[in-house]
Amino acid sequence: MSLPALTLRQLRTFLTVVEMGSVSATARALGLTQPAASQQLREMERRLGVRLLERAAGRSIPTAAGAALVPAAKRALAAASDAEEVVAAHREGATGRIRLGTGATACIHLLPPALAGLRRRVPGVEVIVETGNTPEIVQRVDEGLLDIAVVTLPVPRRRSLQFTPLVTERFLALIPDALAQARGPVSPASLSRLPLILYEPGGTMRRLVDDWLARSRTEVLVAMELDNIEAIKSLVSIGLGASVLPGFALREQVPGTQCQPLRPALERQLAIVLRKEKTRDRALRVLLDELEKLRSPHASRAAVSTKDRDDGQH
Repeated sequence: MSLPALTLRQLRTFLTVVEMGSVSATARALGLTQPAASQQLREMERRLGVRLLERAAGRSIPTAAGAALVPAAKRALAAASDAEEVVAAHREGATGRIRLGTGATACIHLLPPALAGLRRRVPGVEVIVETGNTPEIVQRVDEGLLDIAVVTLPVPRRRSLQFTPLVTERFLALIPDALAQARGPVSPASLSRLPLILYEPGGTMRRLVDDWLARSRTEVLVAMELDNIEAIKSLVSIGLGASVLPGFALREQVPGTQCQPLRPALERQLAIVLRKEKTRDRALRVLLDELEKLRSPHASRAAVSTKDRDDGQH
């Protein structure tokens, strides 16, 4: 049967004996009984198979093997001290790491105030932001590869996850001045007369727009599909087509374009996604608090489970 590995307590006792030259003095310094200190030293020698200490002139001094052990023992105790300091910083909330997943639009136009608030309150926090489509982001949260996400609802059912509605966002039509007709709400029929520049297929945002168009049974011309809303805005601004985009991305005027509401209205709900068993350290709690400040009055404050939602892919 193998002997137990050396412990930090044993190494500390050994180094103190080397420094003080006495087992009894070491026991007093470390708050041990002398038999307990001696037992630790014997267990070390049995584990290593060599004598570590010997008596000379009334003092305990290291043998050649003991002298060779001293530098490694000091490094081990120093590493343990470093480990405690690192964990203490997390325990006290002075630092942390958050892996956040979201869509590009929310990352650019919604989340910056929350991230700035997090950095102000937890200066040592490391934030890693990953953007992508909702299905992939939710999957990575479920797998523990992301700590938290802000995504577009609805999403497939996952019993391990909790979804908390955050904000409700209306979509708007973005139309070049040269192609704009009468001002006022824009219908699918109005858009059918224009070339459209839409977000690429595969994401929840594009699915919402496609469903809105399909409900009117109006055929439209999708001239271009891009994976970057800022690029879509640029192309609309030079007159290459119109688009349907989330309102957060259109808070600032796009030169050469008009923003018009949709009829019927189209909106999406963004939600916070967390694993139900996720440990909420201080950095994550602060981020959740900062996200709460973004909450829309139209979003439900109650956490919702996906068990009440459709199980289809979005």
